[in-house]
Formats: sequence, C-alpha cells, structure tokens
Amino acid sequence: MPVFRWEGVSLRGESVSGEMEAPSREAVLIRLKSQRVQPLPGKVKQKNTGLSREITLPGFGERVNERDLVIFTRQLAAMLNAGLPIVESLEALSEESPNKRLRTALRQIKQDIEAGSTLTASMHKHPTVFDEFFVRMISAGEAGGVLDRILPRLGSFIEKAMKLKRKIKGAMIYPATIMSVAVLVTTILLVFVIPVFAQMFTNASEALPMPTQFVINLSDFAVAWWKVAAAVAIAAGVALRQIHRTDSGALAIDRMLLEAPVFGDLMRKSTVARFAYTLGTLLTAGMPILDALEITARTAGNRAVERAVLAMRTSISEGRTLADQLRRSNLFPRIVCQMVSVGEATGQLDTMLQNVTALYEEEVDNAVSNLTALMEPLMMLVLGVLVGGLLISMYLPIFKLGSVMH
Repeated sequence: MPVFRWEGVSLRGESVSGEMEAPSREAVLIRLKSQRVQPLPGKVKQKNTGLSREITLPGFGERVNERDLVIFTRQLAAMLNAGLPIVESLEALSEESPNKRLRTALRQIKQDIEAGSTLTASMHKHPTVFDEFFVRMISAGEAGGVLDRILPRLGSFIEKAMKLKRKIKGAMIYPATIMSVAVLVTTILLVFVIPVFAQMFTNASEALPMPTQFVINLSDFAVAWWKVAAAVAIAAGVALRQIHRTDSGALAIDRMLLEAPVFGDLMRKSTVARFAYTLGTLLTAGMPILDALEITARTAGNRAVERAVLAMRTSISEGRTLADQLRRSNLFPRIVCQMVSVGEATGQLDTMLQNVTALYEEEVDNAVSNLTALMEPLMMLVLGVLVGGLLISMYLPIFKLGSVMH
C-alpha cells in the first residue's frame, strides 16, 4: 500500500504534518478530516516508490500529440457539462489518459488547483504539453465563465489543424518516396552494376558510344567519391537545419517555400486557412483583436507570415484596418482581403473568418488532389528516364556489336 506525506491545520490552528499509509490520496483526505485535521490538498503527496515512480526527463519520453489533446479537451468538456467539478474531472482524466506525459501533467495541474491556482496558471507551467494558443483559449474561457463552451471549440481547432497538417504531409510523401527510390536505384547502378559492364568493355577495339562513355565516367566518379558526396550531403542537411534555427535563415527559407513553383500554392493556401481559423476562433472566444493577432502570429507555422501578422498588429493598434494590412503584406489573396473588409465593416469579422476558413479548406483539398495528380506521372517519368537512360546507355555497345555481326 502506498505511503503519503501530508500537511494540514489542527483545530488549534497549528500546522501539523506526517505520513500515512492509505490506498489512495482521497482516503488520506477523508481520514485526516475524521481526525479533525484540515488537510492542505496541495501538500498531500505520495512518497517516491523507487523504480515504480514515473520519471520524466526533458527531451525524452512520450510526447503529447494533437490526438491526445483532442481527446482530453472533448472529455473535459463533457465532464464539465455534466456538472462535475474541475478537480474531479482532472483526477478522472489523469487516471484514464494512456499518455504518461499528459497523465503526469494533469496530476500536477490538479494539485495546483487544489492549492488555489487557476487552470490557466497551472497549464502555463507545462509548455511542452499545452502551447500558448491552448492556454490563452483556456484563459478566455475561465475569464468569461464559458470554459465548457470553449473546450469543444478548442478541440475542433486542434482536430482541424491536425487534418490540415496530415493533408500537406500526404501530398509530400509520394514525391519524396519516388525521389528517394530514384536516388537509391541510381546509386546502386552507378556503384555496383555499371562497373561490371565497364569491365566487359575495357578490351573493346572501337570507341564506346558517347552516352556509354559518359555513364562509365560518372560511375568511376561515384565509386571514387561516394563517401565524400554522402558527407557533403549530410553536412548540407545539418547546415540547412542550423540556418533554419536562426531568425533570418528561417525567414528566408519560409519565404522561398511560399514562392516555390509547385508546392508554394499549397503552402500559401494552407497558411491562409490556418490564419483565418486561428484568428476566427480566438475572436469568437471573445479575445481582443490585438491579443488574438499575437497568438495567431506565434502559431502561424511560417516565419514570414508570423512577421507579417505581428506588423499588422502594430498597425491596427495605431488605428488602421486589418483588411488594409492584409493587402500590404502581399501574402494573402485579394478575395481574403475583401471578405475581411466586409467583416470589419459589418462587425462580423469572426463570422467572415469562418467563411474564409471553409473556402480555403476546400482550396487546400483541391490543391492536394491536383498536386498528387500532377506529381504521379511526373515522378514516374523522371524515374523511368533516369534508370532507363542508364541501362540503355550500357546496352548501346552490345546493340552496336549485334548490328555489325549481322
């Protein structure tokens, strides 16, 4: 049976503490009250139990993904709507959650609330589990007394963001897979297959066809320098990652992604959909537009868009309109600027942003379908020309020999 440390206040108002063996924390609270001791809930904690203790190291362990948060927000909303107190709801969810990191965070949040903290302040202590957007939405719900209505909206937002990310990743997987296969097959041919053919042609009395000689030279280079080429590729990848971690590097790369010839259109449309849905959700929750724009910028997922939205926030604080700033940024399509302008003029900006979201979610679906339809034949053509060209160039001398014999 676990042992709990406890602190409380006696009938005389004196601070008392001790240890108690009990089946659960709730049993400790009940027993202390029966002994006329007022326990301090935040100070009743189970003692460490050696190897059975849950250990969480920064950067290690199971991460909390979007699906875990969607399930948590939906379940918490259902419990609050059913009239359960927040502490009991968190206790139940901490026991039911399959994710260890989320389970640990919920237990600590529950203890903080019992000690007198708010849900917002308690969640703010766990930035690796609940991001700024999540915490600010919870804050708006607590401040307005509408937490039970904010939570379902928050769950829908996370779920939509998860689906949008999945669509973009799905559009990238196919060409990335084909290109990886093409590089692998080409490397195998150049390093292992073509040298065998080259050995067969070493004693040829006639000059080899130009394509064959070019491929043999390329193969010799690959055999001699493949380690250097691999090292350069790895170094370039590491350097690119380090550059992306800097503000200027991330800004330049994110701008290039938005202007890319094939994927840029998809990235731009997904960025617009994310911006509209985030800002619309925050405004619907009753958050002031300046605070909503700050959070929208931080969760944009693109440094160029983040900087543009933060500049909009500064301009709006000086009396300018959001629609004008969207036009100035040159990142948002004209129809989005027009719809936002109408929303501002009619006082229904949050509703108009929801319409923009619906429009651009459909645009993202169409862009993914078009991209997939375009990339399939293009990638197969590239793979066929690359691999087929290498093989045909090696068979040209054999074809030439056969024609001479006839």
